Amino acid sequence: MNEVNRPPRVGGWTRFVTARPRLSLLVALVITALAVLAGSGVADRLGSGGWEDPDAESTYATKALEREFPASQPNLLLLVDAGDASVDDPAVAAEAQRLVSRLTGEKGVVGVGSYWQADPSAAPALRAEDGHEALIAARITGEEKQMGETLDRIAPKFRGAHGPVEVSVGGPVAVRHEMQTTIQEDLLRAEVIALPVTLVLLVMVFGSAVAALLPLGIGIVAILGTNAVLRGLTEFTDVSVFAMNLTTALGLGLAVDYALFIVRRFREELTGGAEPLAAVGTTLRTAGRTVLFSALTVAVSLAAMLLFPQYFLRSFAYAGIAVVLLAAAAALILLPAALVLLGHRVNALDLRKLLRRGRAKESDGAAAATEGKGWARTANLVMRRAPFFALGTTAVLVLLGLPFLGVKFGTADDRQLPSSAESHVVQQHIRDGFPGSPGGGLEVLAEGRATQAQYAEYKQRIGALPEVLRVDGPLVKGESAYFTVLPKGEAVDDPAQGLVGDLRATEAPFDTKVTGAAAVLVDSKDAIAERLPLAAAFIAIVTLLLVFLLTGSVLIPIQAVVLNALSLTAMFGAVVWVFQDGHLSGLLGFTSPGSIETTLPVLMFCVAFGLSMDYGVFLLSRIKEEYDTTGDHEEAVRHGLQRTGGLITAAAVILAVVMVAIGTSRVTNTKMLGLGIALAVLMDAMIVRSLLVPAVMRLTGRATWWAPGPLRRLHDRFGLSESDGAPEQAEAEERDKVAVPG
Repeated sequence: MNEVNRPPRVGGWTRFVTARPRLSLLVALVITALAVLAGSGVADRLGSGGWEDPDAESTYATKALEREFPASQPNLLLLVDAGDASVDDPAVAAEAQRLVSRLTGEKGVVGVGSYWQADPSAAPALRAEDGHEALIAARITGEEKQMGETLDRIAPKFRGAHGPVEVSVGGPVAVRHEMQTTIQEDLLRAEVIALPVTLVLLVMVFGSAVAALLPLGIGIVAILGTNAVLRGLTEFTDVSVFAMNLTTALGLGLAVDYALFIVRRFREELTGGAEPLAAVGTTLRTAGRTVLFSALTVAVSLAAMLLFPQYFLRSFAYAGIAVVLLAAAAALILLPAALVLLGHRVNALDLRKLLRRGRAKESDGAAAATEGKGWARTANLVMRRAPFFALGTTAVLVLLGLPFLGVKFGTADDRQLPSSAESHVVQQHIRDGFPGSPGGGLEVLAEGRATQAQYAEYKQRIGALPEVLRVDGPLVKGESAYFTVLPKGEAVDDPAQGLVGDLRATEAPFDTKVTGAAAVLVDSKDAIAERLPLAAAFIAIVTLLLVFLLTGSVLIPIQAVVLNALSLTAMFGAVVWVFQDGHLSGLLGFTSPGSIETTLPVLMFCVAFGLSMDYGVFLLSRIKEEYDTTGDHEEAVRHGLQRTGGLITAAAVILAVVMVAIGTSRVTNTKMLGLGIALAVLMDAMIVRSLLVPAVMRLTGRATWWAPGPLRRLHDRFGLSESDGAPEQAEAEERDKVAVPG
């Protein structure tokens, strides 16, 4: 119906958000300015760890050892390089002793020890096998921010040449601090790359510079608001610095998605002859509802990470939920106000018209008729050959995911950093040149009164375990003691993880707790495995419910969950093939640790699944709208793909650009997250939404829309869709339902 021929019909929400558009935008500007102030310095308050289970045995043992035996848990290592001389040279030893004395006098540093002071049993682990390098170890105390400040103060004093030796700074605290600094620098560079490229792509999509600026504005509001939320959360809980990358990516990506959908529908209504206020009303009743459902589905996927104990994952849930809801709120509150003020000027600076200057002007009607013809032809082809496309695309996606069957899980370490990073260089020297597995040993905390004979008997018992290279200790303090157990192989390989179980199963006359890199990994894997079924069930059940409320179908929600999960196979296969196995490591500039950090697949699944549902909701809502209007299933699928195919692809490309910008990070986990999600959204938009979904819906036919009577009535009462039926028609249908028996 042509809205020009009757007064504009606007709902309560439209009246609310458009009653005082200038005031709304002014209030938003003030709130955004306050968010900038509230979120300032947020990066300095974020942590760079959080991969461990806080309730695990290894976490308890680590904290107890830090408290009772600070020297047993060094987090600062000074690599002393004597050049061509030996570390036993008197001049080298004298300079090393001076360094130890200076480090001991530094505030916030405890437990200083070195090769030159160590007892004979521990000395070999602190001296390189070639005799030219040795270690000074210490512990920096305090919270993570305080440790970083201490490191910044003392590192310049010790780094560099000191007489006959050259000193490099490393250890866990240096790795974490360098990782945090690198992430902040990389994030700024990613924003500098992503913003102008996104603007150019938006101008190409809209053809209008004014329309293109709207999604960027929404994205900036969402990002700044989320930074303020994260800053507030740091007062109550730990938040990972990695979450800032997700804030930027989702803030821009989802703002673009939602604004694209709303602005596109608004411009369609203007083209159809509606006045701006009526166009906004129709847009909010249709595209606005879809955006709301989309935001809820993405938020549900991200909320599943709250079920895991690691604060690394929980941080992404905090950041993700905040940015999704803020992006949706900005799109549904600020964007309508801006559109009412702009009206037809939303098409100002239309570059397409400038390019067509001198040629015959294409009429709006002809443009509408030809829009999406390529996608309509694609839909026709896919539905004519539905079995071929359904089986073919499924086979390709499964094939691309096969490398994930060989996944090996590990821990995040210095190899996350670029090979030139100082702390990485130090750890690599230790790995390559020092005996045993320095930094990869297991510590056994013994609590309870015991005699020297009992300690000796226990030491002999664990020393006889198959994978044990050497047992050092015990170091006794009161009723606590600890042993250091060096495994024969790598720090976190399968034999080392097996050794954790053997140590925990070994009987002792006192309570024992095992920690160390392999123990932390074992506990983290167990925590994820325990919570994973619950998280998967949560995502699946809530997603099924939301998609049912959108479509009223039983089959479509099941299709959506299954096909969305299938769309992620390429991402998981690529993650293993590239980042675990090391293919393309030279091209992409990273060092492969030979494993995938345990929490990354969970994080990537939740983010990518949510984004896939985002695109799925956009497509399904338009198909449902057409089906409600015509009752023609195949025409509804064709029309839905024709009207949203280009939009979804454009949104996916823009989001992929943002994720690739994030993927330029020098930190491997961030690079993996950015490039992996970019691949997932492109595969979903270009393969699943374009080929697999229409093929499957053609095969299921009209049964696609079936639901039993009770569920139909539930949807009639509580469901929402993008259909824009007139109130008079809806009221007539309700009267018919009452009048017809049964």
